[in-house]
Amino acid sequence: MTNAATNPEHPHKPAWFDISTPDAPRARRFYQELFGWPVHVLDGTYALVGADGGEPTGGIGQSGPSSPYTGIVVYFQVADVDAALAAAEELGGRRRLEPQSLPGRGRIAVFDDPDGNPVGVLSA
Repeated sequence: MTNAATNPEHPHKPAWFDISTPDAPRARRFYQELFGWPVHVLDGTYALVGADGGEPTGGIGQSGPSSPYTGIVVYFQVADVDAALAAAEELGGRRRLEPQSLPGRGRIAVFDDPDGNPVGVLSA
């Protein structure tokens, strides 16, 4: 089966991670001290993780009552977010975060796999 989620033109490795937590400042300090991650706070709700002057590799955000998830979500690059989300649903997944555009980052969506694990997809 070849579709947007299994397209061989895209590597099957994580492209981004996101940590959503009820206490973002605490999480930023924890991961910064544990792993030595450079953390660049954008505002009170989100920070980018990545080398100074380099491309960020993930983010740490503040969750709240309307957040689609808390915890860690790994994002995988796909050619088409909508097609990958549809394929995930056909295979037993369930939408958690509807596709949306991010300035300068393309589009993202999150679904639960058949075991309930949140998984993200993103496109350039």
